[in-house]
Amino acid sequence: MPRIHAGQLYQRDGRIAMERALQHEEHQEQPVRPTIMLPRRTLVVLCGPAGSGKSTFARKFVERHRKHGFKQTTVVSSDHCRALICDDETSQQVNRDTFDLFHYIIHKRMFQARFTIADSTALQAEARRKLLELAQRHNYHTCLIVFKLPLETYIERDQHQARGRTVGAQVVAYHFGLLQQALQDIPQEGWEYIHILDEQRADIETEIVIVSH
Repeated sequence: MPRIHAGQLYQRDGRIAMERALQHEEHQEQPVRPTIMLPRRTLVVLCGPAGSGKSTFARKFVERHRKHGFKQTTVVSSDHCRALICDDETSQQVNRDTFDLFHYIIHKRMFQARFTIADSTALQAEARRKLLELAQRHNYHTCLIVFKLPLETYIERDQHQARGRTVGAQVVAYHFGLLQQALQDIPQEGWEYIHILDEQRADIETEIVIVSH
């Protein structure tokens, strides 16, 4: 059974419930690593503004699970799809083609029964709906991981992106506004598992455990 960390939404008796229990006692020297247990036939959707750490989270998952057969191809990134189309992952001129490819690759991976992580902002309700419908078409479980941090943290991280590009404070602020609306909408959207990584938990390495069923 997965540990519940502060502010996490999780599945219980067919309903999504908010658990705000403390994860560790004050006397513990090391923070408890949150654990997410998922079936292998799961589409994991990462949701958060630029600078929230989504791609780093996905990369670390692959690194930790490489011995179990997971590869970088487990992660389907909208930025990578954009670069494949126009050699520029920052270009906004090819959004339609980018997400056509993004959804197509996810569809093909689920057709092959592959565990898949969708790495995009997923801040728009329509974007999340398309991914949910795609998973349901393939009889996949669905898990949404939301990166909920203060606006100042997003902006600071965006300014220090290791990949050498930023989107700017104005775009990050716009994303932050979308996130606030998403947090209101998500519990009613039909996700089986929802995990909120807040400021307290986002910097702790969250463990995803794949179970057989």
